[in-house]
Amino acid sequence: MSGIYLHIPFCKQACHYCDFHFSTSLKKKEEMIAAMVKELEIRKDELENEVVETIYFGGGTPSLLTIDELQLLLDAIYKNYRVSESPEITLEANPDDLSENKLLQLSKSPINRLSIGIQSFFEEDLQKMNRAHSSDEAKNCLSMASRHFDNITIDLMYGIPNMTNTRWKENLQIAFDFGVNHISSYALTVEPKTALAVFIKQGTYPNVNEEVAREHFDILVSETKKQGFVQYEISNFGKPTYFSKHNTSYWLGKTYVGIGPSAHSFNKTHRSWNVANNAIYIKALQENKRPNKTEKLTLIDRFNECVMTGLRTIWGISLSNVEEEFGKEYKEQLLASAEKFINQGLLLIEKDLTEQNQHIKTTSKGKFLADGLASELFILN
Repeated sequence: MSGIYLHIPFCKQACHYCDFHFSTSLKKKEEMIAAMVKELEIRKDELENEVVETIYFGGGTPSLLTIDELQLLLDAIYKNYRVSESPEITLEANPDDLSENKLLQLSKSPINRLSIGIQSFFEEDLQKMNRAHSSDEAKNCLSMASRHFDNITIDLMYGIPNMTNTRWKENLQIAFDFGVNHISSYALTVEPKTALAVFIKQGTYPNVNEEVAREHFDILVSETKKQGFVQYEISNFGKPTYFSKHNTSYWLGKTYVGIGPSAHSFNKTHRSWNVANNAIYIKALQENKRPNKTEKLTLIDRFNECVMTGLRTIWGISLSNVEEEFGKEYKEQLLASAEKFINQGLLLIEKDLTEQNQHIKTTSKGKFLADGLASELFILN
């Protein structure tokens, strides 16, 4: 199983918290699509022995592309790669881009999953974040989208300053009432060089509060569970059969190819990333070159990634896999490092159904601390 990620580096406007690569100018959109088609062509041998089971349009704002532009990229994938008979094909979209007509067109295309960037159903929150859509547009979009698509995920953000627990619960309830089957939810974080970081430094916007975020996270876990969602990854909650296949492949260490400026790729032994500059990316592809850097992962690098991704998921870290891939010494080191956190009730060791393998997992108490716990289990170079 492998996946293809396509980074569409365009947005209508910059959200105050976002540090992803994008441009608010659409002047080079046509050239960008042509360059991405070219990159798909010149990299086809990388997945020669793989079947592509997931395709993901991310960004940026992929919903800014026309149906024809999306189809052009899909055609390039089907022409150059072996694609499974029923791949999961996801399009990230903003509510203000999804008119009834656009949704109808998308439903007739190969795209079968929508990821809609709601963030909040409250106007005050959306304005603070500088989102391009309104609260009404978010609700109208979901109402229309649910008529055309069954597989819909939405993004919701918690830990927003001045967001009360009551408002956070209302956000979740609105999502439940629309019948969405998947929610990706993240705490508001302050990334360097973003507008949000500047506002906080200037004192014009309150800093984020980790205790508030923790309360919101606990509410999120509790309320989604009541509605039949499974928290299969720290920030992802899906009804059974609605887990994101594409994102799950990342967490399980599957191979993927990233197309477009700033996109990352992984083949189990190497990680590479494209230049985060639209003009340089386009010029290089026009010359049949790939503007990227590559890093060979050491055994320790791969072990640490296995620990980081495993602890974030419902499946945990497989001890037999660790021993098979990295050796008995790595497994013993992992168990030794985990012992104190097991004693603190933050981690646990659980046998699988056949009792042939054990997995290190976070407890409910340890879930919010998963990334920090993973770093404590890393082996340092």
